[in-house]
Amino acid sequence: MGEENKLSKRLRRYGQVGGRAAGFTLQATGSVIRGRGLVNDQLAQQLVATLGELRGPLVKVAQILATIPDAVPPAFQEAMSQLQAHAPSMGKRFVERRMRAELGEHWRDRFQNFSPVASFAASLGQVHEATTSDGEHVAVKLQYPDMDSAVEADLAQLDVVLGIMRRVDGVIDTSAIREELAARLREELDYIREAKLMAAYAKMLAHLDISVPQPLTELSTSRLLTMTWCEGEKIFSDEQMATQSAEQIDHLAGQLFSAWWHPLVGYAIIHGDPHPGNYTINKDGQLNLLDFGCVRVFEPEFIDAVITLYEGFRENRSEQRAEAYKAWGFDNISKDLMDVLDIWAGFIYGPLLDDRTRMIAEDIAPGAYGRAEAMAVHKALKALGPVRPPQEFVFMDRAAIGLGSVFIRLGAKQNWHQLFESQLAGATSLSRRKSQENMLQSVNLY
Repeated sequence: MGEENKLSKRLRRYGQVGGRAAGFTLQATGSVIRGRGLVNDQLAQQLVATLGELRGPLVKVAQILATIPDAVPPAFQEAMSQLQAHAPSMGKRFVERRMRAELGEHWRDRFQNFSPVASFAASLGQVHEATTSDGEHVAVKLQYPDMDSAVEADLAQLDVVLGIMRRVDGVIDTSAIREELAARLREELDYIREAKLMAAYAKMLAHLDISVPQPLTELSTSRLLTMTWCEGEKIFSDEQMATQSAEQIDHLAGQLFSAWWHPLVGYAIIHGDPHPGNYTINKDGQLNLLDFGCVRVFEPEFIDAVITLYEGFRENRSEQRAEAYKAWGFDNISKDLMDVLDIWAGFIYGPLLDDRTRMIAEDIAPGAYGRAEAMAVHKALKALGPVRPPQEFVFMDRAAIGLGSVFIRLGAKQNWHQLFESQLAGATSLSRRKSQENMLQSVNLY
């Protein structure tokens, strides 16, 4: 695509998003002038309504911001958590045009059947069910057109919204959050990268009876990903919720826990989008993990500090917790700041430290998981001044909150402490680095 064409598409998206952002800016300025600030439900709902009309990458960004403590004021966090990425499926002409662009004029010859109606549609693309020419049942993930331009335009408008919030209610320096969101969104547009990460997850989870699709590279491009179809029911479908026993639900929760923590502890890699739509249950009652667009590869040293902090809580050693915070870049950490950071860390680690069978959180609705703790952190940080959290926290926190919400909705009970300790067994800083290097090399990534 020519640079001039890219620019024109980006400018169109600027116009679409920018007009709505300008409307929000005027409303926000008026609220501040009237002394109401940004912490009011009316302004939060107005922003969410604006984002809901836009769809696309900015909706995905808002959903992520809703799960990050103090990225936005509490009223906005609650309102953004209600957003749903429910983009309408693109029609037959779109599908024909995009498939021809990716696989050539005779792309239909490569499939016995191809459903022109999408099985799933989300913010960045849609999935079609198909059968290849040699009879393989597959899912074909097709990216919407001009998503690279949409991402860049939406990130520019995100700067406007975050800038307003930072100036008026800025207890958190959101610049690192913005950097992380930008990097991960750009990665998510690269389906070749996703196919490699899919292959990596198949290897990492092979011993856990968790199924992962296999990418078909000959039918994939950077904007088209064809993978084997994993049969299964959505974990919150009416049928699943009605027929699953308590034991089956608890088993599923254990698989979900392992699917997230095993790659993190063993390889310094996380799945950053534990949305229920990314999981299904097969006929044997085992977990299918389906989407790998939002996977974060960390420097192993960052995960070393995750474990150091856990051990600091487990052994009640404040100096060990301080060591972990310093490793993450919190320089000159005071006791007051450490007390505030401990609020959130204690919330995340709490279930992992409690050696008994229990729910991940009790008497809390799934959508409210972590909100009280985030508000407590917000209040405490107002007295201490702006804090710039490491950008790696963005998807760590998002995944932890998302996964916890799934556990609550399932009503699952586990001994989370024993599950976590089993993941730590045998994992060292050296083994984690070596395992990551070998895994990424095996799938030709990095």
